[in-house]
Amino acid sequence: IPLAALDELVDGCVADVRGTRYGTLAELVGYCRCVAGSIGRLSLGVFDLRPSADRNVAAELADTLGIALQLTNILRDIVEDRGIGRIYLPREDLDRFGCRLELGVDGGFTDPPDRLAALVRWQAQRAERYYSTGLRLLPLLDRRSAACVAAMAGIYHRLLARMVADPMAVTRRRMSLPGWEKAYVAARAMTRSAP
Repeated sequence: IPLAALDELVDGCVADVRGTRYGTLAELVGYCRCVAGSIGRLSLGVFDLRPSADRNVAAELADTLGIALQLTNILRDIVEDRGIGRIYLPREDLDRFGCRLELGVDGGFTDPPDRLAALVRWQAQRAERYYSTGLRLLPLLDRRSAACVAAMAGIYHRLLARMVADPMAVTRRRMSLPGWEKAYVAARAMTRSAP
């Protein structure tokens, strides 16, 4: 168990409590590494790696997959987070798309919908790049560990695809997959990792 990752997790939680905002992608990625990448690295202390796997490479990939999952989580919870005063998206991205994420009296964003949709798609494409790299972790894990990671990542990845298809959905409600679809993704992960 990499104990330094526990310190990072605490740092990320402190940032949440303080309502830290991020000016750049690098700052946001640092936060994501703390709150989600750390969980991936901690999990590697429990999961079994294949004998040929390099533990350092696996840790980097677990960290990257954690970033993908956290970026998806940030998009999913964008309205809920804003309602409690939190904005995770970097200021540089908000400026790029001309968005402020201010809430109106109805509880919805006051930004023009086309700008919000473009911002969500931009962030989703960024998350997709992290998935593309982070999912390379799966072949390094033993069958059972890979199935667990594939199920979690699969659920979030599918959720991200829904956000890309309908970016304004994140402004209407907290998005989630129905139970049957989560079960399908989990079952598919189990069968794909079978020998």
